[in-house]
Amino acid sequence: MHTSPSPHFALPLCRTAAVIALALLAACAHTPPPAASTAAPLTPTTPATTEPAPARPTGGSVAGQARTFSTQLATYTSVGFDAVPGWARDDFSESWPAFLGSCKVLNGRGAEWKDVCDRALKVDGKSTQAIRGFFEREFSAYQIRDDDRKPDGVVTGYFEPEIAGSRTYGAPFIYPVYGQPEDMLFVDARRLPAGSGTVAAKVEGRNVIVQSGLSTRDMGAPGLYALDLSAITRDTLDRKVRLRIDGKRLLPYYTREEIETKGAPNAKVLAFVSSATALYEMQIQGSGRIKLPSGEIVRVAYAEQNGQPFRPTIARAANGKPRSAVKVRGGSLELTLDDGDDEDTGAIDNSVIRTRGFTLARPTASGAVVVPGRRTAGAVTGSGIKDPSYVFFKESTSPAGGPVGAFGVPLSAGRSIAVDPRSTPLGYPVFVSTRTPGSGAPMQRLTIAQDTGGAIRGAVRADYFFGNGQQAATNARRMKERGQLWILLPRGLAVAQAAVSGAIRTRGGPVGANLPQCLVPTEGVCVDD
Repeated sequence: MHTSPSPHFALPLCRTAAVIALALLAACAHTPPPAASTAAPLTPTTPATTEPAPARPTGGSVAGQARTFSTQLATYTSVGFDAVPGWARDDFSESWPAFLGSCKVLNGRGAEWKDVCDRALKVDGKSTQAIRGFFEREFSAYQIRDDDRKPDGVVTGYFEPEIAGSRTYGAPFIYPVYGQPEDMLFVDARRLPAGSGTVAAKVEGRNVIVQSGLSTRDMGAPGLYALDLSAITRDTLDRKVRLRIDGKRLLPYYTREEIETKGAPNAKVLAFVSSATALYEMQIQGSGRIKLPSGEIVRVAYAEQNGQPFRPTIARAANGKPRSAVKVRGGSLELTLDDGDDEDTGAIDNSVIRTRGFTLARPTASGAVVVPGRRTAGAVTGSGIKDPSYVFFKESTSPAGGPVGAFGVPLSAGRSIAVDPRSTPLGYPVFVSTRTPGSGAPMQRLTIAQDTGGAIRGAVRADYFFGNGQQAATNARRMKERGQLWILLPRGLAVAQAAVSGAIRTRGGPVGANLPQCLVPTEGVCVDD
């Protein structure tokens, strides 16, 4: 969930955070983008894919009136519901509980949403026809395209892992699942001075405040600390920098290796599990279940991340190329499709693990993590996982159903997705057209955007929640398909400004147009630079 700031890492931007979050990414590995695909489109070309002329600039757009509007990252084009592939065939009763769950949050987001959600309570939730009619009356459909106006993007999958564990330390349960550390401090990256020098700062509660106008000579004063800006990672999705105190210095929070080899004495241990690799996968997924020897299930969700960049070790094919293509763009991680990937069987062996669209190398070491205050005879420190990023969890009080995503509601298997909240606001209905992993059959259904994560970046980008259990894990690991998205906006909702006629578009966005970054800049959901 890409919890996930789900946030995935599936950082919930709670989860980003939890995502926001979510897990928050920086540069990984750079590989050339794949050649343009010559595969047939997911659906036949219809009038819906023909771009209408841009609307005249109005200083703002209203859903249901504007034919086309844009943000820095995406273009939204109005289409009729009959032009959305698979719309007439979907069983909307399966998505209805997820939508009503979103309404519990959305009805506090303004009159448009309150009115829509109030009327939703009067709909027969068992009637697909009644639900379809409700969406067609209350919403307008807009196809999402990226900043080059390309309709195709990437759809991956995630799931809720389950790991054997115990509340107490003892073989084979030797890997601690940590809660959020009490010594973690935060500073808004946007409030940091530019450059790479050293500045004075003070600590107020959990927050770090840069003291402008002070020189390095003042840093010895009581209550002041030295913050070296050159050591800071600024491009986290939620714009938060995670720090710790070291004497009179403020340093980036501990890396995975430091946490695993030295322990995290300022973090509560929620449980101990039997597999470092399974714990790492749970961190990437952003949530999970820990099954105790008694049979009791402890559900955990994303709480925080250490602020270090997400740098997974990508498994390589026999020719030396990465099995799963990843490229860097704009300081963030972007997943690309790699045709010819030979790991599409979903099989897990001792060398690779497929998760959230990445084929990751498994660690070769399997030593015990040193637990603070304990000595383990013959233990090998560390897990062998080189990724410096690390996710901390909290016990989840989620009711029956899926884990709680970044939007704060339980996820629905098969109907919840994780998205980039800049282009697809959390809580909104999104129709997804993609292919079923393995069979390649069309998978076209209404989903609800209820999660996010650090790896979920881009306008036409979705991470499909498959639920829990072995089948869900298999499907999620195999899921990496091209897809198209249509967002449903309540009629009358004010959104991003209208596209400017004649604006020149480049890979970085429109030129000569003062476009917003976010479709709906709701505080705490979309982080706008």
